[in-house]
Amino acid sequence: MYHKIDGSEYRRIFIVGDIHGCYKKLMDALDRVQFERETDLVVSVGDLADRGSQNLECYELLNASWFRAVRGNHEQMAIDVLAGGAFDTWIANGGRWFFSLQESKKHQAEQLIKLAEKLPLVIEINTDNGKYVIAHADYPSDEYVYGKPVSEQLVVWNRKRLNAAMKGESNEIAGADKFIFGHTPLVKPSLFKNQLYIDTGAVFGNTLTLIQIQ
Repeated sequence: MYHKIDGSEYRRIFIVGDIHGCYKKLMDALDRVQFERETDLVVSVGDLADRGSQNLECYELLNASWFRAVRGNHEQMAIDVLAGGAFDTWIANGGRWFFSLQESKKHQAEQLIKLAEKLPLVIEINTDNGKYVIAHADYPSDEYVYGKPVSEQLVVWNRKRLNAAMKGESNEIAGADKFIFGHTPLVKPSLFKNQLYIDTGAVFGNTLTLIQIQ
C-alpha cells in the first residue's frame, strides 16, 4: 500500500494531477518546465487513463524510469474488470476505449493494467522542503503514519474530506507537511490546511496541473 521516495536522488520533483489520457498535455507541461528525464521525477496522483484519447500512451508511462504514480479509482476499475468483475462501471466512467481496441493493442493494455495493479496507494516523498504524502482521493485518517492500515477504497474514492473543506470545515492531517490529492475536478488547485487538491479537469479542456515540490 505504501511506497517511499528519497528526494535526494533527484534534482527536481513534480506532482501531476489526473491525466486521463491527455498524454500530449503532460508532454507539453514537461517541455514548459524543461524537464530532464535523467535527473528529474514526475509523480502522478493517479487516474492515468479513461475519458481522454491517448490512454495506452499514458499507461506506458508506468515503464518510464522518470515516472511514478499512485493507484487511482480508474486504475482500480480496470484492475477489477480484468479480474473478472462487472465492466458497466468502468464503461460508464470512460473505459469504453479498452473494449474498442484491436486484439494486439488490447493485450498490450492488459499487460500495462497489470503493472497498475502493483502501484502503491500512498507515496511518501521526503524532500528538501519537507515530507509530502501523495494519494489519489484522500488519506482517510487524521494522522499519517507510514505503513498504517487504512481503507483502500477510501484512499481511491473518498470525497468526504474535500466536501467538508469546501464548506469551511477543514482540519490538518498530522504526520506530514503536505498532502497532495487528485480525484475531484476543480477550477484551480485548491489548498485546505495542509491538503492540496490538483485535479483541474485536464480531460474536460482545462489545464493539466503540474507543481514542483523540489
